[in-house]
Amino acid sequence: MRRIRWKKTIIILLDVILGVYLLFAFTDFHLSDENNKVCTKVQINIQDKMTNGFLDAKEIKKRLVEHRMYPLGKLMQIVNTRQIEDMLKKSAFVKTAECYKTQDGDICINITQRMPLVRIKSNNGDDYYLDDNNAVMPNTKYVSNLIIVTGSVSKWFAERYISILSKTIMSDDLWKNQIEQINVLPGEGIEFVPRVGNQIVYIGNLPESNNPGERQQLITAYVQKKLERLKKFYIYGLSQAGWNKYSYINLEFDNQIICKKRKTEEENGENQNI
Repeated sequence: MRRIRWKKTIIILLDVILGVYLLFAFTDFHLSDENNKVCTKVQINIQDKMTNGFLDAKEIKKRLVEHRMYPLGKLMQIVNTRQIEDMLKKSAFVKTAECYKTQDGDICINITQRMPLVRIKSNNGDDYYLDDNNAVMPNTKYVSNLIIVTGSVSKWFAERYISILSKTIMSDDLWKNQIEQINVLPGEGIEFVPRVGNQIVYIGNLPESNNPGERQQLITAYVQKKLERLKKFYIYGLSQAGWNKYSYINLEFDNQIICKKRKTEEENGENQNI
């Protein structure tokens, strides 16, 4: 019995020693293989690059080169993927960055970018963007075809109110193409400047609330209601009267639309209620 136990013990020990040897041999081979492997390709993937984002693969490559982190041609063992991620995340336009190595000698970089929603050009000199998370993005040399917000707009008002207003507009294909400018009056009344039609559209003041969720619902419902009324006025009013008959369209009140005729057509300076 003792001989059998000893034989089993010896067999188990041999299996363990063989397993450890194979593990070290494989690890040594793998490390040695990586030590000699050179990065042959860099794949840079940017989410939403075809929309209003500011980043492209050329810009990411340029930043990596400037920081001496572009991995192409370098030994894989000296490529620090964590440093590449941390450097890219410092950009004001990058939301997330992921970098990893492949067994084929590639370095893959996946980026999601902060998406600009509107551009703010306030009377106080502020010039920046709001992203789709209601946060401020700095100005940039890149040109993007976004709605511009002008007038008496503070960052506080932009982040809490203009952001919701802009999202509501951008969620509708008609209005995101029709409205090219939002103007905030001194009393925080909202004006739209359309692309088609030479008039200003006034919708009044946005509903106020200290509760973010409630504020989102109130403003979204308010703006949708005003835009639906404007759409009907376009169809049944301006299509009959002519797109350039009025210089100002007031949608503030629910029971009427007040239109101001152009000076060449005004009769004693009177407005027209519809």
